[in-house]
Amino acid sequence: MHAFDVLGDPVRRRILELLATGEQASGEITAVIREEFGISQPAVSQHLKVLRDNGFASVRAEGTRRLYAVDAAPLRQVDDWLDRFRGFWEQRLDALGTELARGKRERRRNQEVRDDD
Repeated sequence: MHAFDVLGDPVRRRILELLATGEQASGEITAVIREEFGISQPAVSQHLKVLRDNGFASVRAEGTRRLYAVDAAPLRQVDDWLDRFRGFWEQRLDALGTELARGKRERRRNQEVRDDD
């Protein structure tokens, strides 16, 4: 499965968001996902399996618990692919930053003029 196919599913993206905060037990993940998406525990398990099988998450056993964590390698591959397109939005963001700074300077000048009056 291609990385964007894995990330294209909102449930899997949410699971990765949860795991980005640190390692979590499958039960904790399942509770959040069931509440937010209204899907069954077996469906959550399937999403976790897809993440594991495609290298986005790792799992380790701790007694009877299964602890999941993000594996960043596939995310770096996605980031590398996106790198080709960053120029499209970085120039616009830089221009926006310039305009915001210009607006702040203008407001400051206007305030100074009012304060001098």
